[in-house]
Amino acid sequence: MEKRDYYEVLGVDKSASADEIKKAYRKKAIQYHPDRNPGDKEAEEKFKEAAEAYDVLSNPDKRARYDQFGHAGLGGAAGNGGPFGGFSGGMSMDDIFSMFGDIFGGHSGGFGGFSGFGGGSARQARFRGSDLRVNVKLTLKEISTGVEKKFKLKKYVPCSHCHGTGAEGSSGTETCPTCKGSGTVIRNQQTILGTMQTRTTCPTCGGEGRIIKNKCKECSGEGIVYGEEVITVKIPKGVADGMQLSMSGKGNAGKHNGIPGDLLILVEEEPDKELIRDENDLIYNLLLSFPTAALGGTVEIPTIDGKVKVKIEPGTQPGKVLRLRNKGLPNINGYGTGDLLVNVSIYVPETLSKDEKKALESMENSENFRPNVSIKDKIFRKFKSFFE
Repeated sequence: MEKRDYYEVLGVDKSASADEIKKAYRKKAIQYHPDRNPGDKEAEEKFKEAAEAYDVLSNPDKRARYDQFGHAGLGGAAGNGGPFGGFSGGMSMDDIFSMFGDIFGGHSGGFGGFSGFGGGSARQARFRGSDLRVNVKLTLKEISTGVEKKFKLKKYVPCSHCHGTGAEGSSGTETCPTCKGSGTVIRNQQTILGTMQTRTTCPTCGGEGRIIKNKCKECSGEGIVYGEEVITVKIPKGVADGMQLSMSGKGNAGKHNGIPGDLLILVEEEPDKELIRDENDLIYNLLLSFPTAALGGTVEIPTIDGKVKVKIEPGTQPGKVLRLRNKGLPNINGYGTGDLLVNVSIYVPETLSKDEKKALESMENSENFRPNVSIKDKIFRKFKSFFE
């Protein structure tokens, strides 16, 4: 199913401030919260959709990519629900609350009993791994068809000895004695307005609600170790230089089986020896000999898929543009394919033999070799429009 516009999902304008986006998300989250809509699958999907929209629009980097490239800038061109995107269709409710609990202060909001979201019980913290960034160099051919690239990444991965828990053997974990498993502690402070109650992250367990009895000897209780992973990245066709794609969950692993970070892929376009890119169009500068321009003929033009033969009409003038339809690059959002524009120039030899000079001098007096008024006017208008 095609994803809706994120601004439309939250009901805000594209010029909305960060505070306006935050308020709009809070409103949608309250409206579609599962505790208010028990058993309503449509409300649950809208709840997740609003969280996905907020994840992108609240992040300046993701929002800039989305504003410029749409869902494709986040990997949507790889298929909604494919390997790219803010959520990739794999976000659980627990993940959503872990990422957006700050919207509601993390512990209240009038709801009871859902994932520790309200009702006086606190949501236990989950560690999130950091993001990783890689650069991928692509040729025009790879950009035109899309391509798979493999990377061997040095990164933090879950500890295989303790399976990411950080605990040694079967000792496991136990409820934190300080916060009694809530992940937070309440502190009372006397002020001029009376007793103020604040809830903060438990200093003993770091907000997890549990503590490790015996730390794993391999990871020292962290649940992660430094290792490597081979990751296959599917680059959609039509990407552009400077575009950044994201692959959810392929960054560094989070401590204690936490939420993994993302893999950010920065696209670098390798310059082509013959073709110049102009958005989805390609440009080729064709240098014709004078006889070919005057008499006509056939020339070979390079394209992404190989050389093609193009007919040159007799009397072709310098500055003429030949358009080869659909020989450019595909639009990343699937809106057609660009063209190949061939700019014609005429080569004038710098040195001539005596016979060549005589031949040209004999043609100098011919009316056919003298530019007429219409041609002069055409050239003047072309240069005038160029400088305007």
